[in-house]
Amino acid sequence: MKAAKWMGSMVSALRRFSRAPAGPTVASEPPAPPKIGLALGGGFARGIAHAGVLEVFARRRIPIHCVTGVSAGSIVAAAYASGASPAEIARAGCAMRFGDIARWSLGRMGFAVSERMKRFLERLLKSYRFEEMRIPLGVIATDLCTGEEVRFRDAGDVFLPIRASCAYPGLFRPVRHEERLLVDGAMSMEIPALLARELGATHVIAVHLPVLGPVPSPSNVFQVVNRCFQIIESRAEDSWRSHSDLVMEPDVRGIGWDGFTCGPELLKAGEAAALAALPTIEAWLARPRPPALPAAVLPETIPAGRPPVAAQSPATA
Repeated sequence: MKAAKWMGSMVSALRRFSRAPAGPTVASEPPAPPKIGLALGGGFARGIAHAGVLEVFARRRIPIHCVTGVSAGSIVAAAYASGASPAEIARAGCAMRFGDIARWSLGRMGFAVSERMKRFLERLLKSYRFEEMRIPLGVIATDLCTGEEVRFRDAGDVFLPIRASCAYPGLFRPVRHEERLLVDGAMSMEIPALLARELGATHVIAVHLPVLGPVPSPSNVFQVVNRCFQIIESRAEDSWRSHSDLVMEPDVRGIGWDGFTCGPELLKAGEAAALAALPTIEAWLARPRPPALPAAVLPETIPAGRPPVAAQSPATA
């Protein structure tokens, strides 16, 4: 009898337990949104295409966590990080001429000096120091003696790093900094994708401005040196591609290093490359596509049929 009563009590207890309300469940935290880093390569006048990329990202509200650049890409990167709009960058690029950033000055180590670039940057940038930028900024130059990349980030003046990153060897004189002679950042790292990761990016977009299509036979020493650098850089692409999640290559074929008059064509090339990449980028963000913002007023489009400026000299400056 006692055993029967004990079994009945156990069954009743089990029934009450099965009907008891479940305790509070711990909701799993949503995954952290990706931090998109933008790594901009060089191309001198062809760097205007970067502004077209940025304009599309601004219209589609693509959040950029950090931006890095070498050579012409360092100018665009610094301007954007400081708070300049893509339209402001585009207008400055299309209006710029060689004399705005450099002057010819024959010397033993180059044919031009770039002190004028500081005045140009003062008009374009909203902030002049790394620690004052709205988003993290990174700039790469190259140590001429060791061949090592020299990274600038976090703190300090931006003018000297940008001048150094744009100092194309043979054309511009090297820039001296702390007992070092610095030249074009693309000589050691064509696209600063790894630096973007070091600044916190989880997803890196590399914007590469290659000379596509057949290359005309060089006709002067600058073109010879430039073509040699292009060949060397093409053999070393794996180093930066391995740190990139997405590589964009605006079609800037046929536009020369000094093709500033082709600015609107360069902007359209950047916009087309960015639009083609949007599905991949928005998949990273895993969100509904927000309404597009109205397009900024960019420089007037060059009439169709205008022949592009042929490549004449340094392409990675």
